[in-house]
Amino acid sequence: MKIKSIRGFHDILPETIKRWHFIEDSAKRIFELYGYSEIRIPVLEFTDVFARSLGTTTDIVEKEMYTFTDRDGSSLTLRPEGTAGVVRAYIEDSMQAKSAISKLYYSGMMFRHERPQKGRFRGFYQIGAELIGPEEPSSDAEIVTMLWRFFEEIELTRFLDLEISSLGDENCRPQYKEKLVHYFMPHKDDLCEDCQRRLDVNPLRILDCKQTKCKEIAADAPSMLDNLCVECEKHFNSVKEDLTNVGIPFSINPKIVRGLDYYTRTVFEITTQELGSQNAVAAGGRYDGLVKELGGPDTAAVGFAMGIERIVLLQEKSIPKGFNKEVNVFIAYLGDDAKKAAFPLAFNLRKNGVSVEMDYGNKSLKSQMKRSDKMGANFTFIIGEEELQKGVVKVRNMKESKEEDIKLEDVISLSQQFSS
Repeated sequence: MKIKSIRGFHDILPETIKRWHFIEDSAKRIFELYGYSEIRIPVLEFTDVFARSLGTTTDIVEKEMYTFTDRDGSSLTLRPEGTAGVVRAYIEDSMQAKSAISKLYYSGMMFRHERPQKGRFRGFYQIGAELIGPEEPSSDAEIVTMLWRFFEEIELTRFLDLEISSLGDENCRPQYKEKLVHYFMPHKDDLCEDCQRRLDVNPLRILDCKQTKCKEIAADAPSMLDNLCVECEKHFNSVKEDLTNVGIPFSINPKIVRGLDYYTRTVFEITTQELGSQNAVAAGGRYDGLVKELGGPDTAAVGFAMGIERIVLLQEKSIPKGFNKEVNVFIAYLGDDAKKAAFPLAFNLRKNGVSVEMDYGNKSLKSQMKRSDKMGANFTFIIGEEELQKGVVKVRNMKESKEEDIKLEDVISLSQQFSS
C-alpha cells in the first residue's frame, strides 16, 4: 500500500515555502511596528478551553473539532483556532498584572474536520493578533488598520474587500435575538435541521448558515445594526470614523455574524472574489467577555486571524514569479584536488553569509554548469587543475556573462560582493 498524507492535510513544498516566509516575515514586521509581541501557544488544549469560548452551538464545537480522551481520562482537543489559547495563556500567566494592555500575535497550525476544498484544509495555518485590555473603539480601528496595512505590504489589497458590522452587546443583543426568533419561527419547517435547532439555542447562528434555503429566508431578517443600543451605536460610529480618517476603504455588511460565539460589538471580514466560494481571507472582532468566561478578570479584547493558504493563493495571482530560492554562488570543480579546495571555500563563504551550492560527485564541467544555470546562481566559481596551479578561482558572472580570475586567498575577503 502506497503511503500518502491524511485527507485534508497537505505538504508545503520547497518551491512554495519562500512565499510563506515572505508572508510570515511581512506580518511579523508590520505587527511589531504596531507594538505587538509574538506568543507561541500549545497545539493541544483541554477541550473545555474551546467549548467554553467558542460556544457549544457553533459548527466548530458541534462538528469540526479533533477531540480525544487522554490516558488519564481528560478530554483534549487539537486547537481549531488561536484566540482561545492566547486568552488561556493571558489568564494563566497573569499578563494583566504585568501590563494593562497586552499586544500579542501568533502563527501556527489549526485543525478542523471540514470538507476539504480549494483554500480550505483540515490541517491549516493561521496568523492572528490579539489586543487585550482596552475597550475604546480606537483599539478596534487600530487592529483593523494593522491588518489592512499588512495586506498593503504584500500588495494584495486590490483583490480584497473590507466589511465591518456590529453584533451589539449584552444590553441590546437579547432583544435582537427575540426579534430573530419572531421572524424565523413562521419559516421553521423550511430551515435546515441545524437551523431549526439553532432557533431554540442561538438564532444568530442562522444568519451564518450556508444552506441556500436558509440564506434566502435570512435575507429579509431584522438587522442588528437597526437594533443597537446607544452605546454600541456610538462605539461603531467611532470605529467607522477612525477608519475613514486614515483612508481605509470599507463597506457595511449587517449580515456578518462570525462563526464563534465570543464576539461582541465590532466584527469584520476581509474577503475576495478570486477564490470561489471560500472568499474569507481574514476575519475578527471584539470579544469583551471571553477573558472572564475562561476564568480571568473582566477584560476587553479585540483580535483577528487570517488563513495563510488563501493568502498564498492570492499572492500567486499577484506575483506569479520571483520567490525562487536564491543561490549566490555555485562552485564547479574538476578532479579530487579541486574538490579538496572547493569544500573549505564553500564552508567559509557560507560563514560570511553567501549562499553556496556545489556537486558532491565528480561530474563533468558541462554538467555542473548546467546545474548552476538551472539553480539560477548569480556566480559560478570554477576550480580546475589550471586554476589550482595559479592559485586562483575563475569567477563567472552568470547574469552579465563575464569572467575574471580572483586569487583563492582573496575570495573570502571579497565575499560581500557575491552575496548581493
